[in-house]
Amino acid sequence: MTKKAELHGEKKDVALDTDFEGVNLVRVLGLNRIKKFIRKSKRNAAAGATESVQVTSDVKSGLKLIIAGAPASGKGTQCELIKEKYGVTHLSTGDMLRAAVAAGSEVGTLAKEYMDAGKLVPDEVIIGVVQDRLSEDDCKTNGWLLDGFPRTPAQAEALAAAGVTADCFLFLNVPDEILVERVVGRRTDPVTGKIYHMTFSPPDDEEVLARLEQRSDDTEEKVKVRLEQFHANVEAVKGSYSDIGVEIDGALSPDEVAKAVDSAIQSKVSA
Repeated sequence: MTKKAELHGEKKDVALDTDFEGVNLVRVLGLNRIKKFIRKSKRNAAAGATESVQVTSDVKSGLKLIIAGAPASGKGTQCELIKEKYGVTHLSTGDMLRAAVAAGSEVGTLAKEYMDAGKLVPDEVIIGVVQDRLSEDDCKTNGWLLDGFPRTPAQAEALAAAGVTADCFLFLNVPDEILVERVVGRRTDPVTGKIYHMTFSPPDDEEVLARLEQRSDDTEEKVKVRLEQFHANVEAVKGSYSDIGVEIDGALSPDEVAKAVDSAIQSKVSA
């Protein structure tokens, strides 16, 4: 019996092509090692099926979430609350790109070349970074929350083509006039990094107040440009997730928004 036939003869449901791109895998790896690969693959598949069942029965384990919203829509606050309640891994593209570059991974090195040249990192590279990050153990075990990504329909399509799917897409909807007010009033303490708002949450300490700084892009003119860019893409992105999408009134108080977010997640995951 040939080695290929032996593999098929032991278990009829196992099919293995021992010739991969002209390389005889049995000769290179050995028959026993290939059998181990098959057994390991079956165990992983079984574990994946078990995990899928657990997500359905326990809303708090292994969730896959995407949250979108314009600048100053309150995504940061809600991401912290979602992370705290559901234990998911919070992911932003900026953090993922920096981590990939620091780790010296293949896609991280490629991303660094574009960043060092002052160029926008192409979608295919960003998707590669996202895929790599989602494959790490914490995302597999705890689930994940993609913060503000995908931003464009092309990114949404590329994410889908890469096999990345979510359980719920959350969109925080806030009128532009409120967003402008939120952004223009923001100030940062350069000492502590804490963010204040001159109308809604000014500091009590006069010394802190005196040293507050405004980001250069937190002006009315610049935020309106950012909002135009956001609106140019957001409807198409929402359309990519129409079956799992929930629109939430982001103009409500943070507590009220959090309740709506929780209800949205529950409704999509238990559906």
